[in-house]
Amino acid sequence: MTETSGDRQGPIKVMVVDDHPMWRDAVARDLAESGFEVVATAGDGDQAVRRAKAAAPDVLVLDLNLPAKPGVQVCKEVVAANPALRVLVLSASGEHADVLEAVKSGATGYLLKSASTGDLQDAVRRTAVGDPVFTPGLAGLVLGEYRRLASEPGPAPDTDEPKAPRLTDRETEVLRLVAKGLSYKQIAERLVISHRTVQNHVQNTLGKLQLHNRVELVRYAIERGLDDE
Repeated sequence: MTETSGDRQGPIKVMVVDDHPMWRDAVARDLAESGFEVVATAGDGDQAVRRAKAAAPDVLVLDLNLPAKPGVQVCKEVVAANPALRVLVLSASGEHADVLEAVKSGATGYLLKSASTGDLQDAVRRTAVGDPVFTPGLAGLVLGEYRRLASEPGPAPDTDEPKAPRLTDRETEVLRLVAKGLSYKQIAERLVISHRTVQNHVQNTLGKLQLHNRVELVRYAIERGLDDE
């Protein structure tokens, strides 16, 4: 069966980045055999950035420990170049600092290499539609970090700064559910809309607020108390 991303046509395009050739080839093979389209692989950070720009995958399966350029820097660069690209970190490290740094760099999800092939396949599917996917036990850590960041004092407001753009009622509703930690799939089911519609609302909101990723979006929502409503 060909894996598709939400309601879009065609298989999910995946790129695998890992400096261990046997592991990289095995992951790429497993994903290809299960219906994903593996469009590229890479073994170091510089190669990963170049090939990601050329191959334009939907999901980048990324190891953090890379030669030439660390995985978090790869994540920052590829997401900056293509905000629609989703990054799923697949790492041997479950250290909290590594997880939080990856998320702050733009990763949508974080899975440990001890995960099963089925878990990886499910994580890639969910990452492709923008759902945050974390190895059990890490999701609470990330949400806690969102709240900690939101509690920190921000820079003094610029009195000359224009007022924040007005969000539609539906965009605010989606933002509130994102801040509560719901996945895009859960939001779609609750609001009886499609994955794609949820994604569109989130992208529109990011654009209006001039934010770059889910971390900044959740922080914005928590600072305004939307997660408590």
